[in-house]
Amino acid sequence: LLNGSLSEYRKATRIWWDTIESVIPSLLERPVYFISSNPHSIPNLLSGFALMSKPDLINFIENSSDQTLRSEWDCLQQSECATSIENFLYYVLKKYQQSSFGINSVERQSQHEGSFGIHRIHPQHSFDVETQVIELQKLDMDHLDPRLVSDTTMKEILRQSDALIFNIDYPLGLGAYNILIKIAEHVSDILGVYIMGKSATLNGVRGDIMIPNVVQDEHSQNTYLFNNCFTASTVTPFLNYGTVLDNQKALTVLGTFLQNSKLMDVMYREGYTDIEMEAGPYLSAIYEMSRPKRHPVNEIVNLQGLSFEVGILHYVSDTPMSKGKNLGAGALSYEGVDSTYASSLSILSRIFELERLRVKR
Repeated sequence: LLNGSLSEYRKATRIWWDTIESVIPSLLERPVYFISSNPHSIPNLLSGFALMSKPDLINFIENSSDQTLRSEWDCLQQSECATSIENFLYYVLKKYQQSSFGINSVERQSQHEGSFGIHRIHPQHSFDVETQVIELQKLDMDHLDPRLVSDTTMKEILRQSDALIFNIDYPLGLGAYNILIKIAEHVSDILGVYIMGKSATLNGVRGDIMIPNVVQDEHSQNTYLFNNCFTASTVTPFLNYGTVLDNQKALTVLGTFLQNSKLMDVMYREGYTDIEMEAGPYLSAIYEMSRPKRHPVNEIVNLQGLSFEVGILHYVSDTPMSKGKNLGAGALSYEGVDSTYASSLSILSRIFELERLRVKR
C-alpha cells in the first residue's frame, strides 16, 4: 500500500512507466495491442520455448515424485485425455523451472524470447507488475503454438506489421485504472484492449470461462455497457474442459473477502454471475480514452462507438456459493491451465486477425 494519496499513486505509476519507456522507446511511435493477463501464457504461446524443451520436460516428468504429473502424462500418451499436450508442457515448464533441475533454463528462456522480439521488463520500483513488449514482425511462425497458425499467409502479414503487444501481469482495483491511463497518455495508438483475469462465479464451476458485456463497478458506482469482442463461439474451439458462458453481467468488487452469502444472493437475483476485481477500473480508463472528460460516477455508461475494440474474459477460479471450492481452500493449479490458455489463444487469434485486416489495407 502507498501512503494513501492520489498523487503518490500517480507518481508510482509514472515511475513504473518510465522504466518501460527507457527500455522500449518505440512504444511512443508504434500502434499497441494492450493485454492484461499474466507473465507466462502469452510468451509461452508465441516463443515456442516450452515445445523446444519437450525432451527435458519429459525427462523431468518421468523422474518426478509428483503423481499427478506422471498420471496426466501417461493419460496423454495413451490419447485418453482431452488435455492439449502443448498446455501440459506449458504447465510442466513452470514446475521444471522451480526445481533444481531446471532453474538454469530461466535465463535460456529469456534469451530465446528476446531473439524473437519478446522483451520482458521487470519492475524496478513502485508497482510489482511485470511487462512484456512483443514485436509482432519479429515472431517466427515456426515457433508459434500450432493452434495459432491458421495459414501460411500470416507469416508475411506479421513480417509487415509495425504493431506491438503490451502485456502486463494484471493488477487489481485502481492499479488497473492508473496503469491503462498512463499507457494511453504515451503510446501513439491503441488498437485493442484485452483483459483476462480470474473471477468467482455464481452460476458455473471452476475452469469455466465467463464473458461479460455488462459490468457494475463498485469503485465508480457505474454500470458499464459495452460490446465484448469475444463470444462463446470464438473461445469454445480452444477449450477442452469446462463451458464458455457469454452475455454475462459482472460485478467489480473492492475485495473478495468483503463478500458474504447474503450479498451474493442479492447479486445473483439481480442477474450478476461474474465477481471479479479489475474490469470496472479498466472500463473507467477506457471511457477517458474515448471521451473528452473524466469518467462519471453512479451512472449507466454506454461505451459504444469506441475507436478500438474491447475484450474481457474471466476464467473461473472460485465458486463461493459452494463450500470449500475457492482459492482460499487451495490453488486452481492444473485445473486452470485449460481455461487460461483457451483465453490467451482467443486473444492472440483476435489480434492476428485484426493485423491481417490492418496490413492488407
